[in-house]
Amino acid sequence: MKKTVFISCFCLFLFQLSYTQEKENDNFPPPETPVSIKAVKTTEKITIDGRLNEPAWQDAELVTDFFRVEPVQGGTIKNPTQVRILYDDKNLYVGVFALDSLGKKGIRIQDLSRDFNGPENDTFGVQLDAQNTKQYSVSFQTTPYGNQQDVQNFNDNNRDEDWNALWSVRTQRTAKGWYAEYAIPFKSIRYDKAVEGQPVSWGITFYRLARKDFEKTVFPAIPQSFSENRMTYAAKLTGLEVPPPSANIRIEPYALYQYDEAKEGETIINADGEPKVGGDVKWAINPNSVLDLTINTDFAQADVDRAVNNLERFNIFFPERRQFFLENSGIWAGAGNFQVRPFFSRTIGLSNTFNAAPAPLDAGARYTFRNENRTIAGLAVRQRDTDNSPGSSFGVARYTQNYGKENNVGAMVTYRLDDSSSELDLVSKDNATITVDGLIRPKSEWTITYLLSASLDSEVEGTGYAGRFFTGLTTNKYYLGYLNYFVSDDYTPDMGFVQQKDVMYHSPGGYAILRPKSLPFVRRWDPGVFLNYFHDFENFGNFQQASLYIFPVYTWFKDNSFIELSFTPTWQNINFDFAPLGLDIAQGNYRYTRFLGRYNSDRSRKLSGSVSYDFGNFYNGTRILVNTGLRYAPIPHIAFSANYERNNLNNIGIDQEDLDTDLYTASLRLALNPRVQLSTFYQYNSFDQQGRWNVRLQWEYMPLSFIYLVFNDTQTDAFDPIQQTTQFISKITFLKQF
Repeated sequence: MKKTVFISCFCLFLFQLSYTQEKENDNFPPPETPVSIKAVKTTEKITIDGRLNEPAWQDAELVTDFFRVEPVQGGTIKNPTQVRILYDDKNLYVGVFALDSLGKKGIRIQDLSRDFNGPENDTFGVQLDAQNTKQYSVSFQTTPYGNQQDVQNFNDNNRDEDWNALWSVRTQRTAKGWYAEYAIPFKSIRYDKAVEGQPVSWGITFYRLARKDFEKTVFPAIPQSFSENRMTYAAKLTGLEVPPPSANIRIEPYALYQYDEAKEGETIINADGEPKVGGDVKWAINPNSVLDLTINTDFAQADVDRAVNNLERFNIFFPERRQFFLENSGIWAGAGNFQVRPFFSRTIGLSNTFNAAPAPLDAGARYTFRNENRTIAGLAVRQRDTDNSPGSSFGVARYTQNYGKENNVGAMVTYRLDDSSSELDLVSKDNATITVDGLIRPKSEWTITYLLSASLDSEVEGTGYAGRFFTGLTTNKYYLGYLNYFVSDDYTPDMGFVQQKDVMYHSPGGYAILRPKSLPFVRRWDPGVFLNYFHDFENFGNFQQASLYIFPVYTWFKDNSFIELSFTPTWQNINFDFAPLGLDIAQGNYRYTRFLGRYNSDRSRKLSGSVSYDFGNFYNGTRILVNTGLRYAPIPHIAFSANYERNNLNNIGIDQEDLDTDLYTASLRLALNPRVQLSTFYQYNSFDQQGRWNVRLQWEYMPLSFIYLVFNDTQTDAFDPIQQTTQFISKITFLKQF
């Protein structure tokens, strides 16, 4: 009864918030006729040096009519931006002059990493919808020091920051601001074939963040509640004479030498060194279709996963870090969420035995077709057998149909076949999922997504089911949303990921977006509340857990520093064997409240810090969780960061045990320029006494061609090593686009 009253009051709060804020919604709809800007063709050679000193730039149309969205929507722009666009037979050129009210002194940049943290740096980006889908864009972003970031964005709903395209940019810093000069090859852009007699036009937007003032401006005008990737608001780039389709092949062979050594105490139990060659091929069959091939696939340079001490009942989601699987990852059903993913590429390259050890990949292929009406995609990968597991074959097929302005519906099938092995006494097994999903935007402010998936497994009797439904209303004044997902106990996506099985989850919630004029030091204040309610899927009446996340203080200041004060009443029903970090929790019902305070300073400054303090009861005991962080970058070429996490648990579980865990993390990045960088990472976890090093030297000697030197070291006891594994990798890649 109390739960029913509680939920009813909560929903009444959300309705009241929606009603009182409705008339204050100052979003505006997309224009009936988009703004038009013209690209000018040039025969003059454009040297990419960030100077814009070729005469052709003066003949190009000047775009200055930017629209401010931060710190407040509309009004006078403090740091204006000028943009010009040229093109020739090979490249699209973008010339930018970003004026700064303080000149060079006003520039803020964290470091020289390629895929930089956009909100914490001075940034300029150009977004292209060259196929006029209004649902997809590619973004090319840079900083005053010429860092590069390229992003795929899907429906302004999820983004892939790990996609890499072949393009170049150079910058110059002056007493009045900074210049950027882009060259984006037409071969790096997917666009529709030109129709004779019809003009070519692409969707395009620009955005600029002047970080010292946290002033974000966009062209054309887009409401504050959406990003620069909401392509229904895009301008039209006209005047283009795009080259006709031609052979467009990109090859990227690699060669490496890898040495692995394992020790127990002072005794070397295994030492192995071997060379390896392989590579990738990208063939743009036509402007709409791309075929990717990979042979003897290698991911030696991929970032290592960070250690996590998990005290919750849910599976931990570790993101994909391997480049071949990152490109176009947003097209698969379930992309962008971690609760239900029928396809999750990290399952490829892991053995099908209980220890899920890494397994090498022999070859893979991916096909993608996209135009303004539909997307068709397929992926096939062959995984090699190992001493501990047989080989496996993976396949996924995807179809998405666009309709209306921003709506789509899709279907996806995955299939995994694990070979039999007489040596390992394993029989062949297979697994498949079938998924239907979609996105609906009845208005720009509304986003509705849905997903329904079924699994079939040769070792599981019957069919398993999972689904996810989300609806959200985003305006300049408030957010309201509801998320639901369910997973049956026998849903088995061997190529996917689920956070938990036999669960039904409900999460209504919302927050106000306040920009108080009476508090000039506050940029944005978002007080709100979210309910998280879990119960069994098979037995709807069986409650699992619930929490009410209430955050009256959730505030960004003018310099983008941040503070949160929140509390979370929690209800738990433990009716299964549960021993997080080895602490046996007695079965039964628990009720407790957690409190959280966290703060981070202006992260764009040379010295910044963060701290969070999470405390309160925890099951039948208490828990204090402290996180602190420090970052120091005296110049963009040097950046040091250190983080410390401490868990202090007291009187927990059946035996009322105490447990303290400490997690230390430190990293140092040294950069000669954005193309030559040394990054080091160290982490020590006191819970398992494991320390790990990752050191990587990276030289981009040609665009997207790299030399890597990588050192990895893991020790079971960092101070008196019991077991130690060491790895050294030298790798060279070469990219050539024909």
